Amino acid sequence: MNLIENIREGLRSVRVNLLRSVITALIVTIGITALISVSTAIDAAQKSVSEGLSALGSNTFDITSKVNRGGTSQGVMQKNYPPLKLNEVLRFMDNYRVSSTISLSANLTQIAEVKHMSNKTNPNINVMGVNEGYLTIKNLNLSRGRNFSSFEVDNGKQVVIIGNSVYKVLFKENEDPINQKISFSGTQFKVIGTLEEKGQSLEDNYDNMVFIPIRLANQMAKGKGLFYELTVGIVDPSQLEYAMGEATGVMRSIRRDQAGRENSFELESSEALKERTARIIGYFRIGGLVIGFITLLGASIALMNIMLVSVTERTREIGVRKALGATPLRIRQQFVIEAIVVCLLGGILGIILGIVVGNFFGGFLGSSSYFIPWLWIIVGFIVCIFVGLISGFYPAHKASKLDPIESLRFE
Repeated sequence: MNLIENIREGLRSVRVNLLRSVITALIVTIGITALISVSTAIDAAQKSVSEGLSALGSNTFDITSKVNRGGTSQGVMQKNYPPLKLNEVLRFMDNYRVSSTISLSANLTQIAEVKHMSNKTNPNINVMGVNEGYLTIKNLNLSRGRNFSSFEVDNGKQVVIIGNSVYKVLFKENEDPINQKISFSGTQFKVIGTLEEKGQSLEDNYDNMVFIPIRLANQMAKGKGLFYELTVGIVDPSQLEYAMGEATGVMRSIRRDQAGRENSFELESSEALKERTARIIGYFRIGGLVIGFITLLGASIALMNIMLVSVTERTREIGVRKALGATPLRIRQQFVIEAIVVCLLGGILGIILGIVVGNFFGGFLGSSSYFIPWLWIIVGFIVCIFVGLISGFYPAHKASKLDPIESLRFE
């Protein structure tokens, strides 16, 4: 019964000193919010990235230009390689013999303003030049119309496929956009298809894109070099290593890379990209945990300071309790339980705020679903109890050692 009475006494103390308890709880709330929000945002982003990469499958690999920021690596000056050219990637597609679907794409601009009659979008539309394999590789489905034909791609016809958000801005609800005219970058296009709503991922927002034939994009670039990307999806995933080896050989031949020299291009599989992304997210997670730990450390120090003030203020009360027979163990229990109760109140609020804030930032990082981190909720409660024990133990120990006679004389 003494333990239960101590719990009741701790709750009564929280109610009596409500303002102090609220301020103390808010300190803990800030720490738990930092821990939960960072972890939630990272988990949400990781889930979004994993879903996006899983959509590409385990049978794809990318070929891109080698990006060199200059400088030296291990004391050796890095060589700058020319970017992939359109004729090179087209030759690769003609000469690659492994059974596969090959996507070719290049970004023309990210600030296009698309118009249809009196309607126009904001100047933030991403215009992509693609071939007929792009939609298949990127797992994009058409809600209306059709995909590009090889004839339209090869001859750079002025046709376009638009994302869902672009369609909603330019056309009325249920209006058929097929064969209607839109314009951007001073050129008019015929709409041949619209995409199903895809939602924003960590890297791309397909709803806010328009797609045109790759040769037409190259013409509209007016001599400005585009960053071409090949994505190869092979039929048999078990042949991925062989397919990548064949692709390396074909591209080295086209680029005339000398034997014994490194590749003048980048080649990376979707599995390698997953591993690299997971490693980067792991670094962010460690950083987030360090931030949360430092915040909670500050919260525990502040809580301990407030509990020490509470011991000083309640010296006479402690003397009365000890004079009536309360043992040092019960005195310690009272103050430790009070600290834990305050931490749990702040922790509950911190967990709720952490989930809301974490999902808010997770949306910016590409997550389209609401993420509830059950593991981190449990961790949050354990941390609250631990912080309460650590912060309350020293003040409780100090209170239990007070002399009852001196305590009764305290003013």
